Amino acid sequence: MLSAYPACFIKEKTAYSVIFPDLNYLATSGETYEEALNMAVDCLAGYLYTLEKDGEKAPEPSSVDSIDIEALARELEVISEEKYITIITVDVKEYAKEHFEKAVKKTLTIPIWLNNMALENQINFSQVLQEALKEKLCVNEENFIGKSS
Repeated sequence: MLSAYPACFIKEKTAYSVIFPDLNYLATSGETYEEALNMAVDCLAGYLYTLEKDGEKAPEPSSVDSIDIEALARELEVISEEKYITIITVDVKEYAKEHFEKAVKKTLTIPIWLNNMALENQINFSQVLQEALKEKLCVNEENFIGKSS
C-alpha cells in the first residue's frame, strides 16, 4: 500500500532540509536535491514502519494547499529563496523488505573446538552474532530503522 505525505524542502547554504509537518516535524536532509529526496523516502518509510511495529496509527496527511511553508521557514529561522512542498510516496511494506528486514550473509572463522561445542549445544550462530553485535554497538532495532542503505 502506497503512503504519501507532503514534505517541505528548504535549500540552505550547504544542504536541503526536508520536514514532514504532519509527522511531528520529522526531518532529514541531503547535500543535493537527489540525496535529500532519497533521504526523505527513507525517513518516511522508517517512521511509518516504526509506527506500524509499535501498533500506532499514522496521522492523516494534509493537503499541500494547507501547509504554509513560509511560516515553517520563519519558525525554523531559515532564510531561503528556494523552498517548496512535494509529496513523498513510499510502499512501506516493500521498502522495509529491502531496507529494514533484509538479511545479509556473513562468513566467519572460529576455532574448531568452539564450533564443536556450539553445535553440541544447538547454538544458533546467526542469533548469537546478532545479539553480540547489538550489545557491542549498544543498539537495538529501533536505533537503526531508517538508517540502513
